[in-house]
Amino acid sequence: MKYEHDCLNLLKKRGLIFQISNELSLQNYIFQKKIFLYCGFDPTADSLHLGHLLPIICLKIFQKYGHTPYILIGGGTCLIGDPSFKKGIRKKIDLERIKYNQKKIKNQLSFFFPKKNDVNDIHFLNNNSWLQNMNFFYFLENIGKYFSVNSMMNRESVKKRLEDKNFGLSFTEFTYSLLQAYDFYHLYKTYGIILQIGGSDQWGNMISGIHLINKIYQKQVFSLTTPLFTKFNGEKFGKTETGTIWLDSKKTSPYSFYQFWRNLPDNTVDRAFQLFLVFGITISIFVPINNLKFKDIIEKKIFLAENMTLFVHGQGNLLAVQRIVQCLFHRGDLSVLTEIDFLQLLQDGIPSYSNLEFCKLPELLVKIKLAPSRYQARVMILSGAIQVNRKIQKDINFLCSDHDIFFKKFTLICRGKKHYVLIHWKK
Repeated sequence: MKYEHDCLNLLKKRGLIFQISNELSLQNYIFQKKIFLYCGFDPTADSLHLGHLLPIICLKIFQKYGHTPYILIGGGTCLIGDPSFKKGIRKKIDLERIKYNQKKIKNQLSFFFPKKNDVNDIHFLNNNSWLQNMNFFYFLENIGKYFSVNSMMNRESVKKRLEDKNFGLSFTEFTYSLLQAYDFYHLYKTYGIILQIGGSDQWGNMISGIHLINKIYQKQVFSLTTPLFTKFNGEKFGKTETGTIWLDSKKTSPYSFYQFWRNLPDNTVDRAFQLFLVFGITISIFVPINNLKFKDIIEKKIFLAENMTLFVHGQGNLLAVQRIVQCLFHRGDLSVLTEIDFLQLLQDGIPSYSNLEFCKLPELLVKIKLAPSRYQARVMILSGAIQVNRKIQKDINFLCSDHDIFFKKFTLICRGKKHYVLIHWKK
């Protein structure tokens, strides 16, 4: 493959570059030959989340153009915690939890970067392998001397923490950017890595790495950050009041993940298309995105939701989501749903109640909060507003029996057309 600079142009065209250092020099560099680049992921949780998708997409674009990506798991830096734009001191994570998180995150990332026995296959590293035995005096003498406390104090992320009278900034957290800088230095020295990719909140830490390498080797290296995917008003997606959008299906079900994209505000859909739907990376259709025609915004959202679910969760989980959507919103036959499909809905798909005991329908509707009282429940039933497993039920004395229960566990109750509740019966 010819190592062209088109990958940078593609990133710019898609709006995937928020900040970049020495763009022209980097463009000239990768025009001449392939490069080694990396992105770091601290295992502070046992799953990646929505905010990690854009750096992953960037890595995959560079890989597609023949460059070699490295993924750095922050097993060492995770012990300290990055304070950048965080409110308060992060709780300490014990070593066993870090080891568990590392394994989970590596498995997730391996899904996005399957081995193909190519020269530019993904490489995994862990900074704990070089940080855990680093001598403190060596670090102060050989690394710390290159950094001015004055310039570090002037960083926006540091200023924000120092303004917080309740927490401030610990010395441990203050040194985090130096450790991240040392990572870049170590990776440059050992593997020839010249480009670091990260989220926009990492810019200050990334610039520290560029500074350190320049001081020690008088060589130019580069950093590139991706933008935040935000709502039209600037509010962040990914970690919201309703919960984090995780990439692990056990933390955010594929159905719930799909619904996140399907229910995006209309005014954010075009930006989501631009950022996330990249031919050959997150979609495999052979029609340019700009040439796709949709009859309305709903069809466009469905296209986005299906392709993002496929990219993150794979074909099998997308088919499961499509089955569920067909059953809930297009009057599909519930018998096609598998037990795992029902478990997705129970996890976080629709309102649900577990360990309920059998009772007549009016009482049941009150228990699952589809009716405010038994009287109102009877009115709803008699008017045909209540469905049991997608069948209208007008009998106020109705009591679920075995043939109304899927897999000896589940019954789906609906009020009107959209107000679903899944019941997980007591054994």
